[in-house]
Amino acid sequence: MSRATVTDTFNRPLQDLRISVTDRCNFRCTYCMPQEIFGPDYPFLARDELLRYEEITRIARLFASLGVRKLRITGGEPLMRRELYRLIAQLKTIDGIEDIAMTTNGSLLPREAQRLKAAGLQRVTVSLDSLDDETFGRMNGRGVKVETVLNGIEAARAAGLTVKINMLVKRGTNDGEIVSMARFFQGTGHIVRFIEYMDVGNTNGWRWDDVVTKKEILARLQAAFPLEPVEANYYGEVASRYRNKETGDEIGIISSISDTFCSSCTRARLSADGHLYTCLFASEGTNLRDPLRSGATDEELLAIIRRTWQTRTDRYSAERSAAPQPHQHKKKIEMSYIGG
Repeated sequence: MSRATVTDTFNRPLQDLRISVTDRCNFRCTYCMPQEIFGPDYPFLARDELLRYEEITRIARLFASLGVRKLRITGGEPLMRRELYRLIAQLKTIDGIEDIAMTTNGSLLPREAQRLKAAGLQRVTVSLDSLDDETFGRMNGRGVKVETVLNGIEAARAAGLTVKINMLVKRGTNDGEIVSMARFFQGTGHIVRFIEYMDVGNTNGWRWDDVVTKKEILARLQAAFPLEPVEANYYGEVASRYRNKETGDEIGIISSISDTFCSSCTRARLSADGHLYTCLFASEGTNLRDPLRSGATDEELLAIIRRTWQTRTDRYSAERSAAPQPHQHKKKIEMSYIGG
């Protein structure tokens, strides 16, 4: 199948596909799946609603034919899905796919990292929001200890996976640890990235006052380290990159609130139940599962995907920055449904 680049109404190419494999998670992070909402009676997707691995692979192959080069596996917590390495192995066979990564809370990596690497996974991004057990336990909503995630990071490293660390920064909660987090991972080869607290979904109680902006994060880091800016690795990279001039360690800042990157967004998202979303802050998605299961041909599915991307007008973060109040109350899909 030939590769043909497809662009949206702002001439943004389709290059990345984020694939959610489950809406379930063993954490209850306050900014993603707060316990008071996602409790024991929450109606998670039934097993037959989830795309099967073969269905995901078929859809990913179609996306690759339209120019997608990078795949990222997300959730929920993707390692809650059984035998995830089987999906990785299938995705690895797709022509044109250059990179397969996964975002995870890291807690299940000790048992899975070796199999994932052997199947073809190349990189993991691990969420770690604090180095203090009490703070981290509150933020993950389960009282999970920092050591649990550090063990997962070490397992990924030992398996040969490239590791990035994501720290979601929330004012008055963990913003006092920005410098200590960067310092903790110095010399490990792991890139630490700091993320502005985002208004994803409708259940996390987001407020502007809780946001520590890129400018402030960078100022705190520059007061501690001799940093210099680094060019982006590729078009559409979300993190602003900086390098410690003395040690060579890299730090990133993801700033979807104060310094938006909608103009270069190349990412589509496939939910665990087979809906295509063209923005992290979307309200609705395009159903791919039903036509797929109803016997649609590859060309028919491609037409749906192509049309959805070509008519894409999403620039939520830029619009929110220009006029925050009207957008703050917009109904949005929860992050646990389509991944970060």
